[in-house]
Amino acid sequence: MPPPARPVWTGQIRLALVALPVKLYSALDSREKISFNQIHEPSKQRIKYEKVVPGIGAVDKDEIVKGYEFSKGRYVLFSDEEFDALKVDSKKTLDMVQFAPSETIDPIYFDKPYYALPDGKLADEPYRVVRDALRRSKTVGLGQITMRGRSYIAAVKPYEDGLIVETVHYAEELRAAKGFFDEIPNGKSDPDLVDLAEELINRKKAKFDPAKFEDEYAAAVERLVKKKIERHGELVLEDQEEPSPDYGDNVVSLVDALKKSLAKKAAGKAAAANDDEEEAPAKPAKRPRAAAEKVKAAPRAKAPAKAAPKRAKK
Repeated sequence: MPPPARPVWTGQIRLALVALPVKLYSALDSREKISFNQIHEPSKQRIKYEKVVPGIGAVDKDEIVKGYEFSKGRYVLFSDEEFDALKVDSKKTLDMVQFAPSETIDPIYFDKPYYALPDGKLADEPYRVVRDALRRSKTVGLGQITMRGRSYIAAVKPYEDGLIVETVHYAEELRAAKGFFDEIPNGKSDPDLVDLAEELINRKKAKFDPAKFEDEYAAAVERLVKKKIERHGELVLEDQEEPSPDYGDNVVSLVDALKKSLAKKAAGKAAAANDDEEEAPAKPAKRPRAAAEKVKAAPRAKAPAKAAPKRAKK
């Protein structure tokens, strides 16, 4: 599929003296499958929103400015020109100033991915050089990029046959995890339970395939819209798709479930051990009987040969 007609950024990725002209295209499909409008049911007219001021009523767009509330009910006002003057110059260069092993960057920092494509035939060779060098060194190139008047941390990474650029959150943009996890009680997990949980996980382990996942809610909404149109707007509450299983009171905690599995596993081992103990005496008992029969059979076969000389003497 060809890339979208308009790139979101055009410029250069630089590795020291190596300049790589590229165009960035969003890797995310932002198109909504279905969108809704708010409708006034009695008149069937679409609801429109007006910006109003208490005691004045509707106001024109040209009369609206941005304001920052520095104390209750008190604002400082800003014009669009003031914000335009604050915008960072739209640099057209992404200098990779640091290279980090990919596993050292916590995934929570990554934000939006963009496909980076070579811009022009002269960019093909440096594009391949940068891609292959990052892949062989297993590193991510880090720098800063300016898009839409804002500056972002950018990570340049090899992806499939090309390169992607991902914007990265600044440290102050993320909430510290510690405050959220402080209430989790301390304690050591039961090693047997961890082993069982790991066994259950390994049974389901597989390479990530996003095609196996579907936006179930969006699909259900699409089916509902289709039925609504087919039934000329009638209420649609029947013919529902199979609901997700409701386990109700049968839901068992992970620990309880693992303990039950552990008990069954232990019972199975104990039963197997008992069976081995019961069968153990029987196996050696068969061997003496067989050996005794062979020993008894041997004298019977030789007995006539010994009796013959005695008859000859008489």
